[in-house]
Amino acid sequence: MNRIRLVAVISLVFALTFAFAIPRRMRGQDNKSPYPKMAPIEQYLMADRNAEIAMARSAAPETISRDATVLVLTRTGYVAAVEGKNGFVCSVDRGWMAGFNDPPFWNPKIRGPLCFNPPAARSVLPIHLKRTEWILSGLSKEQVIEKTKQALANKEFPALEPGAMSYMMSRQAFLDDHAGHWIPHLMFYVPKTDPATWGSDSPDAPVYLNSQFNGAPEPITVFLVPIGKWSDGLLAQVW
Repeated sequence: MNRIRLVAVISLVFALTFAFAIPRRMRGQDNKSPYPKMAPIEQYLMADRNAEIAMARSAAPETISRDATVLVLTRTGYVAAVEGKNGFVCSVDRGWMAGFNDPPFWNPKIRGPLCFNPPAARSVLPIHLKRTEWILSGLSKEQVIEKTKQALANKEFPALEPGAMSYMMSRQAFLDDHAGHWIPHLMFYVPKTDPATWGSDSPDAPVYLNSQFNGAPEPITVFLVPIGKWSDGLLAQVW
């Protein structure tokens, strides 16, 4: 495949893929979604607990994930299925961890395995857990946004720790109806900042601004960096 065609294909994938793993410069302008509301909770759950544990662990290399805490989703939120010992925490995100305005938000097919490093597990994971809890309690998207703003105002979430990052290297992921598992990447969480400080979204730069938080309303900016192999060691076609 020549470079021009490859760039076109990658651009299309970036425009359609899951919002918590999607660079802003590649997103399309049409936010219409075939998933306008939440589906029945059963569609978001995985019946096989062991399969969810394995999928969560596939987010990072085995040397990391084998000693990580692993969370699985229940009807009321995430619970620890495996207690780890290295400070990493692996789980499988659902669509509602996308940006609030992103089309896949209510897509019940989304499965986004990721492993938080210890700083992110302490300071980013609590946001994931609380948003999930609110969603599963029946709150609307608008109510979750307001609850998030209140929690931030009341300092109910831990301050973002330096060095917070996560792995998303799973070939088992389903990040979008069109993109499938997309490409392996790392995500870095920093206090809300000008993307230019990372050179994000500059032509040919390997750093992308992610729409997951980006100060709306969480005061966090997320940068995404594609990498060249999956967690199982197989090479990935990135560019």
